[in-house]
Amino acid sequence: MAEQTTYNDTVVRQFAIMTIVWGIVGMAVGVFIAAQLAWPALNFDIPWLTFSRLRPLHTNAVIFAFGGSALIGTSYYVVQRTCHVRLFSDKLAAFTFWGWQAIIVAAAITLPLGITVSKEYAELEWPIDVAITIVWVAYAIVFFGTIAKRRVKHIYVANWFYGAFILTIALLHVVNSAEIPAGWFKSYSVYPGAIDAMVQWWYGHNAVGFFLTAGFLGMMYYFIPKQAGRPVYSYRLSIVHFWALIFTYMWAGPHHLHYTALPDWASSLGMVFSLILLAPSWGGMINGVMTLSGAWEKLRTDPIIRFLVVSVAFYGMSTFEGPMMSIKTVNALSHYTDWTIGHVHSGALGWNALVTFGSMYFLIPRLFGREVYSLRLVEWHFWLATIGIVLYITSMWVSGIMQGLMWRAVNPDGTLTYSFVESVQAMHPFYVTRFLGGAIFLLGLFVMAYNMWKTVAAGQSVEARIPEPAAAH
Repeated sequence: MAEQTTYNDTVVRQFAIMTIVWGIVGMAVGVFIAAQLAWPALNFDIPWLTFSRLRPLHTNAVIFAFGGSALIGTSYYVVQRTCHVRLFSDKLAAFTFWGWQAIIVAAAITLPLGITVSKEYAELEWPIDVAITIVWVAYAIVFFGTIAKRRVKHIYVANWFYGAFILTIALLHVVNSAEIPAGWFKSYSVYPGAIDAMVQWWYGHNAVGFFLTAGFLGMMYYFIPKQAGRPVYSYRLSIVHFWALIFTYMWAGPHHLHYTALPDWASSLGMVFSLILLAPSWGGMINGVMTLSGAWEKLRTDPIIRFLVVSVAFYGMSTFEGPMMSIKTVNALSHYTDWTIGHVHSGALGWNALVTFGSMYFLIPRLFGREVYSLRLVEWHFWLATIGIVLYITSMWVSGIMQGLMWRAVNPDGTLTYSFVESVQAMHPFYVTRFLGGAIFLLGLFVMAYNMWKTVAAGQSVEARIPEPAAAH
């Protein structure tokens, strides 16, 4: 049968296309709410267009719709190629695609209506949480079932990262989303006060650590070597990177709760683990960049490899900045300011989005049996994305440090030097700059969408054959 001799790339194609679609949707909402912060009248006094309603829609769309589609799609592609087998179950794989899209649509309807549990990155109400759990279990069965029936003895390191991402997100989601329903559209957390905050930031930071780091490192460890035509710089370092990262990341969450009702020892422990985290993070970053050893000239001629390598540079920068911001004395200045927003977007745009773009530029032409329509447009996208990111994060760094200094400035008699309104007024030019940076980044994504549409339109779905097992010696 053809199914037994070819990979299941239908589901990969579906997730790849929806990655670009949801990227445009999520980032367009982000640009719109960035404009609202500069020009508040843009909410038009319509409740479901207010910043407070659209901001969780933006975060859910870019993390779970854009990022989630990229992660599930690439993991299905990678696990088949590295295990030399077809996906464990075509029907379950199709269920994960349609189920995930249905969850995204449900989020897009409920969040603007204000139906939310108000937990960062976990805002969705309990019926949607149950649906997420069901789809995620199906995803785990497909992924680990494929690994279980592999023809290759070795499990490639990218699959270790994807596997850790799948298992940990399941644990985080179930524990943090434990809630008591009070009707179909309302529920209350089972945890009280400070414990709820602790569980939430154990979840919140590990959503960054495993959804936005471990999963995307799976992408890095497959697509950079493939696009560069070079082996991973150090396979031993990749395994050390894996175990050090997943052990350490789990304990870093309390650094979000310095100077709160959380016990001091708990937030200090989070700070210590955050500082330790610098070592495995930079080990992985060095491994990704050094994979180009002997192929550096490709950076001049190949814009796709440029996306991938610059994403790893941003990963290194973000994972230096994060531990630094967890230090209590730095946190006293940075927390609750735009500096945190700059940090988050240097990781989200610089690391997650760029590595996704590079991976999609690698994947989509191969899935449709055609070369990229225009490498010149890939080049344009790279520069639009990079300029947009730099404008965005530098404006937020300056705005955030300025905010922190203005809020803590006191007169000789102990009164505050500046009112809060004065700090808001001073932030305005930086908010305009942030909006422009986001708009330029979004323009780059439209360039990519056009390029990929032309690529797909000129090609056709390709069924890649599974290699025959090597003869026994």
